[in-house]
Amino acid sequence: MDRISHLPEHLLLKILSFLPTTKDVVATMVLSKRWQFLWTLVPRIVYDEDNWNTREGSFSRFVNISLLLHEAPVLESLQFNLGEESSDVDIGVWARTVARRHVRQLVIEIDRSSCTDPPILPKSLYMVSKMLVKLKLENVVLADVSSPVSFPSLKELSLVSIKYPGGDESVKRLLSKCPVLEDLFVDRWPDDNVTVFTIRVQSLKFLYLCDAPYKDSDNGEGILIRAPSLETLTILDCTDGFCIIENEMPNIVMARIDVFFGPSGKILASITPVKHLCLCLSSFEHSYPGGCVFHRLVNFTLCRCDKQWLNLLMCVLRDSPKLRTLKLVQHHGSHAVQPNPSWSEPSLVPECLLSSLETLEWTNYEGTKEEKEVVEFILRNGRCLKKVTISSKPTDSDKKLEMVKELTLSFRRSPICQLVFN
Repeated sequence: MDRISHLPEHLLLKILSFLPTTKDVVATMVLSKRWQFLWTLVPRIVYDEDNWNTREGSFSRFVNISLLLHEAPVLESLQFNLGEESSDVDIGVWARTVARRHVRQLVIEIDRSSCTDPPILPKSLYMVSKMLVKLKLENVVLADVSSPVSFPSLKELSLVSIKYPGGDESVKRLLSKCPVLEDLFVDRWPDDNVTVFTIRVQSLKFLYLCDAPYKDSDNGEGILIRAPSLETLTILDCTDGFCIIENEMPNIVMARIDVFFGPSGKILASITPVKHLCLCLSSFEHSYPGGCVFHRLVNFTLCRCDKQWLNLLMCVLRDSPKLRTLKLVQHHGSHAVQPNPSWSEPSLVPECLLSSLETLEWTNYEGTKEEKEVVEFILRNGRCLKKVTISSKPTDSDKKLEMVKELTLSFRRSPICQLVFN
């Protein structure tokens, strides 16, 4: 320990920053006189109520005292993992203390299992906004953002199970105060008090949006997005509400669209420049836009949940002339009881099969009549195929042997170089 104590102060602070919680950091003050006040300068603070033993005294009192004694000029990270003991009053006191500090990353997570009534964040919390680069909030009631407040440096924002007393306008005002925001993660709560969740951020590059299940779409529930700089888009929509993208996305690179009930055609029409696309649609009807060409698409993953997945597959293959990798998966087993999709071989072979498709991966292959016909069609016409990997569902050895024989016959009639059956 003496050898470590002689290290430069910045290295000792770096070491202390790796400890799990601030309670562990404070405990080092008993090591020696050199360490007695060193904890007060550590630029990372983590308060975790889950790991707090009541025999050690009041968690709130520990937070109050340690925050007052802490003297680091800049806090790189300040994190609160709170449970049932922490009240609105406690959070208000801590927010006023934090407001006087320079904080770059702030995380406030409330354990929903131990806190049935989410606490209301005080407006004083917004006073940390000038240097704030990353903000993550979970299971809290968000105080409305008043006009003088802004987040001029905020680049990452995570909102999980948040309630907005100000409703739709509260969301608009919050995001309008983030002029350089690049990364937005939203996991909505059914009772969030928002009808139309509007995201209009010019600088946004990464968007993850999980809409809340069981929301009442009869009240005009929906999502509105304007993000022309977007590069990565994930939409998990568990409602039958609307989703409108107001602009095309010329910079889009990756997209995952997982829509259980609502139409997705307007979403797909806005992301045609995408290079990597993953689709899981519960209904093919009204979900695929006509006249679109995915002229940059090279990797496509399709979840075979919908009974009309074959129609969707053929549409994407037809409209993706540069496709190189095709993956057929089944993420949601609950749809397996649906009747087998009808298969009709297209009169024209998609251009990507003739000139670009190199890899086919098929998981949960069952060897149905339709599946065998699709595989044979791709193998027969895939002139550039280099590798085909087929993974079957667990089944008896005789059925697997039969699948292997059928695939081997198709393989012999194709120019591919490798066939793998798992």
